[in-house]
Amino acid sequence: MKTYFSKKFGLLLGCVLLFAGVAQAADKPVIRIGARVFTEQTLLAEITSQYLRTKGYDTQVTGGLGSNLARSAQESGQLDLIWEYTGVSLVAYNHITDKLDSAQSYAKVKELDAKKGLVWLTPSKFSNTYALALPEKTAKAYPQINTISELNTVMQAEAKTNHLVALDTEFANRSDGMAGMVELYGMNLTRKNTRQMDAGLVYTALRNGQVFAGLVYTTDGRLNAFKLKLLEDDKHYFPDYTAAPVVRQEYLSAHPKLAEEIKPLAELFDDATMRALNARVDVGHESPSSVAADFLRQHPLN
Repeated sequence: MKTYFSKKFGLLLGCVLLFAGVAQAADKPVIRIGARVFTEQTLLAEITSQYLRTKGYDTQVTGGLGSNLARSAQESGQLDLIWEYTGVSLVAYNHITDKLDSAQSYAKVKELDAKKGLVWLTPSKFSNTYALALPEKTAKAYPQINTISELNTVMQAEAKTNHLVALDTEFANRSDGMAGMVELYGMNLTRKNTRQMDAGLVYTALRNGQVFAGLVYTTDGRLNAFKLKLLEDDKHYFPDYTAAPVVRQEYLSAHPKLAEEIKPLAELFDDATMRALNARVDVGHESPSSVAADFLRQHPLN
């Protein structure tokens, strides 16, 4: 009789614990995180996902999205949170062409996107904007080139040498890309002295010394790995692309603690940190999930 009741009590206790576990899991708020189709976005989404799990969220990540698809998915309520860049929202989504600094850009997109039900949370300390860069050998041969204006001066003085500049195809053909840069800086960039290629191949061409200069992104991990020299955008042509988590207002209203929970994470990211993280994936060939886990181990957040 004792054995019978013991078994029955054990079975009952197991059922209670099982249902308690199911109920606890069901109580976890689900947050759907989106990521666009490049390394930095994958890393930011993975780090955010792993971090928010420690805060009691059930996270779901959807990666490999195009910019417009990611944005429309968030506006339609299919995604809750995306790491967005001020310049992308300003130019691509809100069609603002005014030249604004970092603080002005953030304030403007925060205002404009609020009307669409999207809230910009505390921004990071990094901006993944465009830049022109020199290969190591060229930088050593021309120590006087530190800005785009100085690059232009040298290229015009040595026009007969036909120094090549590598540009990714998208930038080369956008009205707010090469055309605007050429106009502002008075550059003589033509089909003769430019080469259009995939963005990744620009870095390869720079590393191999096949071009005199090339268009890069300021938080790309290959900048340090390939010893490329960034040139100052001394006439401030390139927009600010400060990254920040953007969340749907409806989701934030339901989970108001999210803003404060994610703030310390956003503040960990600066240009140097993102370059190092991106390099571990793009150059070191580590998986984004393992890089994210290691980063959070090294930066414990309460």
